[in-house]
Amino acid sequence: MSQLAVTVIGPDRPGIIADVTEALVGTGVNLEDSTMTLLRGHFAMMIVCAGPYDEVKAALEPLRGELVITVREMGPEHRHAAIGAPYLLSVHGADRPGIVSAVTRMVAAAGGTVTDMSTRLSGGLYVLTAEVELPPAAELTTLNRALEITAEELGVGVTLRPAESDEL
Repeated sequence: MSQLAVTVIGPDRPGIIADVTEALVGTGVNLEDSTMTLLRGHFAMMIVCAGPYDEVKAALEPLRGELVITVREMGPEHRHAAIGAPYLLSVHGADRPGIVSAVTRMVAAAGGTVTDMSTRLSGGLYVLTAEVELPPAAELTTLNRALEITAEELGVGVTLRPAESDEL
């Protein structure tokens, strides 16, 4: 059994999740981690599972065409070791190129890491929400000021606050 990464993307329609997971269970695969969402009317799914590579690939073959499907063998699992306290980062404002790269660069410069992020464009409003971890040595005042300056340059609003355990 190999650790596998399965990705699926295509125009949304009822039954995609059922079709994909039914094909996988037929090979004896158990879903370990997954995320599924709609992106501009397209369904996107990422799954990590353990199973027989050739059988999984063959089982998903009939779904190809309308769906773009990849199956990739992964190396051994790497447990995420938390680097520090969790925070919630949110950005909102008029859409423009560079919001994600600028804001995540500020988090990285403080030694932080993004553990989950979602963005959504609704009309002209762009919304980014992220869970980030910051190391104990991170200067929160400096990071907040850097985020404020970056947000001002981008014409957006930004907030960074400690995450409550029930929010994660």
